[in-house]
Amino acid sequence: MIKQLAIAATALSLSGGAVLAAGGAGEVEDYAFSFEGPFGTYDTMQLQRGLQVYTEVCAACHGLKHVAFRNLSDAGGPELPVDQMRAYAEFYEVFDEELDDFRPAGPTDHFPESSLENAPDLSLMAKGRAGFSGPYGTGISQLFNGMGGAEYIASLLVKYTGSEKEEAGTVLYGNDAYGGYFAMAQPLWGDDVEYQDGTEATIEQQAKDVAAFLMWTAEPKLNARKEAGFTAVAFLVVLSVLLYLTNKRIWAPVKRKVKGQPAE
Repeated sequence: MIKQLAIAATALSLSGGAVLAAGGAGEVEDYAFSFEGPFGTYDTMQLQRGLQVYTEVCAACHGLKHVAFRNLSDAGGPELPVDQMRAYAEFYEVFDEELDDFRPAGPTDHFPESSLENAPDLSLMAKGRAGFSGPYGTGISQLFNGMGGAEYIASLLVKYTGSEKEEAGTVLYGNDAYGGYFAMAQPLWGDDVEYQDGTEATIEQQAKDVAAFLMWTAEPKLNARKEAGFTAVAFLVVLSVLLYLTNKRIWAPVKRKVKGQPAE
């Protein structure tokens, strides 16, 4: 599934429904992700496709320093077989202080940090950047739609306008999701990767896949947390019913006595 990182070295990088307002003047598309809502879960195949987009397009500049390679095999994540996870990790090199040299990465190592100073690490990007604001980011809507970080990332990758301008010797690129111009050139052009599951690699599909993957890097225990929450709610409902019935059983004789009826 994963191509060699040599491809990524020549690739451009990633920075960083209804149309909703982003934090500023930008527009964020409200994409329907499988992990949204109280019962939503990650789509394993989408996470694998997103990992591929990250590897072949984004990893040349951006890192995932908070993610260990072994997590790629965790349940609820990309769920790579252990042998594939180990082989994937070995594409990267990490500095070993004991050897005082670089060596191939192993399962316990983390993804490298960003290779450029102005390229932010993407580990927590989907949680660090809210896409929805105002009524869309509060209350019941936030419960079902989330903060919109994944939508923001996907929209950012899709909504390049094609316009450019130069300021202080730096070329800036127009983007409707950003709400103006910023320094990252368009990284996705369609068919940047070749999905082995047969999915067509359009710009929008790649953007949604890598956004979902980055959501997983920021919330790797999302599925487990939702399962725990559902279990807790079910337990509280059962407990409430039992307490109600117990209360009626205990106080029923007292109520009959007050009303002048013989207690059972």
